[in-house]
This record gives sequence, C-alpha cells and structure tokens, in this order.
Amino acid sequence: MRSPRFLALGLGLVLAASPALARVHDAIVSRVDGGALVVDWQAKGPVDVYLATRPDAPLKAARLVRAGVRGGHARFMAPASPRPYLRLRDRADGTVMTVAERLLPLAQGSNFRDLGGYPAADGKTVRWGLLYRSGATPLLSDRDVALVRGLGLTSMVDLRSDEERRLAPTRLAGQVHQDAVAYSMMALFAGAQGGKMPSNGGALYRNFPTLLAPQVKLVFDRLKAHAGPIEYNCSAGQDRTGFMTALILSALGTPRDVILRDYDLSTALRRPEWEMPKIDAAKATDPVAKMFAGYQANPAMARPQPLHDPDGRPFLASALDEIDSRYGSVEAYLAQVAGVSPADIAALRRTYTE
Repeated sequence: MRSPRFLALGLGLVLAASPALARVHDAIVSRVDGGALVVDWQAKGPVDVYLATRPDAPLKAARLVRAGVRGGHARFMAPASPRPYLRLRDRADGTVMTVAERLLPLAQGSNFRDLGGYPAADGKTVRWGLLYRSGATPLLSDRDVALVRGLGLTSMVDLRSDEERRLAPTRLAGQVHQDAVAYSMMALFAGAQGGKMPSNGGALYRNFPTLLAPQVKLVFDRLKAHAGPIEYNCSAGQDRTGFMTALILSALGTPRDVILRDYDLSTALRRPEWEMPKIDAAKATDPVAKMFAGYQANPAMARPQPLHDPDGRPFLASALDEIDSRYGSVEAYLAQVAGVSPADIAALRRTYTE
C-alpha cells in the first residue's frame, strides 16, 4: 500500500494540529511497509508516545510505547485493527494531543480517510474518529470489512446514484446502517449539462450546490443527530465527497486553504481498481454502465487525474465560489438548503471539534 506520509508532507498539509497552548504540535502518522507506524511531530522537549484504541482514551487506558522521545520521531509496530490512536504527552507541561493515520490501511479500499486533526474554529481541531470520507466500497477484503466495522459507524451516507449503487453495491451492506438519496445519474447530468456525459471540471462543480442539495440535507441531518461516527462516500471519493467535505469542514471553521489541500489528497490516495467491479462492456445496457466500462477500458483512467482546470484552479473552488456568489457564505447556504441554524453550527462544533 502506498504510504501517504511523503505525499502529505509534500503538500504542506498539517495533518494534526495541537490545541492553541500545546507545546507538541504538527503531528503526522503514517503506516509503512511491514505494518509499522511512524509518527513525527514538533516539540522542544521530550514526548511520551502512548498507543490507544479510542481517540479519547485517558493515558491510564493507553499503552506507553516510547518514553521521553526527543527529536520528534518514533516508529513501532501496531496492528491496523482495532484502529490505533496515538496520544502524545509533552513532558514540559503535560499537554496531551491525539493523532492517527489519515488514510485507513485498507487492502482493497480507496480514499477512505479520517478528517480528524484539521484546524477548526476558536483554535480547536476536528476530532479524530468521528468523520470519515471515502470512495466506494464494493471490493473490500474480509479484513477490510472488519476494520471498518470496528470504527463504530452509526451511518454510511452513499452519495452515489441508483445506477452506481446497483453496479457496485457496498460490501458493508448489513454491517453498517446505510443512507442514500434515490436519484439517477442521467437525471443529474440532464440538470447539469443537458443530458450529455460531462467532463469533470469547475463548470460541472458549479452545479453541485443545487444538484446535491438533497444529499447535503441528509448528511447534515445525520451530523446534527450527534449519534456517533459517520462515513459518506461517492464512487471515487473525490468529487461529490469532496464537495460534502468542504461543507462539513467549513461549518466546523476549517480555513478554506486547508479544505482545498485536503481535496487535493484524493489524487494521491485513490485506488480506482477497488472502486468498481469489472464491467463487461459487451453486456452493459444502460449509459452509466457503459460509461464506467469505458473508464475501465481506458488505461489513463486507471491513474487518478489531478482535480484542476487547465489554469490550475481546483474544481472544488468553483463550487465554493458559486455558493459565495449566490448565498454569501457556506453557513448561509446550509441554512437555506439543509436547515442548519447558527445554533446547529455551534452544536456541531461542540461535538466534532476539541
């Protein structure tokens, strides 16, 4: 499995920021060949590294794996399941921060990652282990299924069309509660570009605030229930999922530049071969099946493509610009299309940030 560690560092993306007064900060966790975890951080003095199975585990319930580490680096073996969370205690002031792998180490999954650690409103950060974004999950291995089940998800919101869900049913059906809005991809295209199969780009994304409004309401209804960890996904986990992620992080107060850098991670972290079972083009009868069969037959589509228009502008920026121009802000958009009030925003921040 590709390690996201050098990719994240190369993008300059802060994967886990500390609370405002913490001395240990800017921690990054990744899994390397052989199943070892590597954690790097910034701190002036020694740091104790604890391994826990819950992001909120007290130190007495965690296992000390490295004591008094100087130099901001540690490596040790840790299984993927139950999901490991690291608790870093700065000896200088006793501050403890939590960090985990951003990308779940699924053998046959694509782009399944945690939104934890990103900066949020009021100097806080997004909590780990509560918000997951992903590509489709039709080909997960048995171990992958067990790992995802161990996350304790209360809901998986499938942003895909009826056609996609028929072509690639999730392996987690019956394992985790499923939610979806029924719609046809062809109807989505008709609303966006006159029924033509659109190419990806900013022009398509400008339709997302309107076309995906029912899905936005569904996801935020689940978030407002504060029932526990949720996951949401589309086929690649980059376009519809990227738009939804931008709305969630915006509601939590994450800066837009961080949101756009998280969006760009999909190019590195997708694994298209696990997003859709092989389709026999000769037997494909509906336009959506033919479209995906065409993707599978095109060697270029086996590699994730950059999510930028020719001028370098991220596709997602066009969707956010559309919201800003039509509604004034993401919060105003959420209020109008999803019934998310200022009180709801405050409650979401209490639940999903720390």
